[in-house]
Amino acid sequence: MKKNPLKIKEALYLQCINVVNDRFQTIQNTISEIQVSLTSETKSSAGDKHETGRAMLQLEREKAGNQLAEIQKVKEILSKIDISKTLKVVGLGSIVYTSKANYFIAISVGELTVDGVRFYAISPSTPIGRLLMGKQFGDEVIFRERKFIVQEII
Repeated sequence: MKKNPLKIKEALYLQCINVVNDRFQTIQNTISEIQVSLTSETKSSAGDKHETGRAMLQLEREKAGNQLAEIQKVKEILSKIDISKTLKVVGLGSIVYTSKANYFIAISVGELTVDGVRFYAISPSTPIGRLLMGKQFGDEVIFRERKFIVQEII
């Protein structure tokens, strides 16, 4: 017998939150390290070398800032998911069991496991996510010339 469907959805949601929080923390640490490097960088007699080093650090900080902005967007998407809802049509927050694989329509974090069952956390904007959105029980989906059937939506 399957575990309570809402418990499965909650477990998948929490795993996604943890992945996002880990990524967020890593980026925050990177930004802090860059900031320390920028403030501790002292002007040496080789002025060009110093300026090049500072410019590289500035670029790294900008890149990390962009990554941070992306993580914020992902957090916003997760905040829109109501795990207490079950839908008859595939949408954001749905768990979709198919004849080939199981999906959690949320954010792209890859493979997750709950009670030994494998799920793929995917964004609705991924190719497979776009195909699944709006599908119902029994609908057929063709992805990369492989056909599969939507068997259950939670």
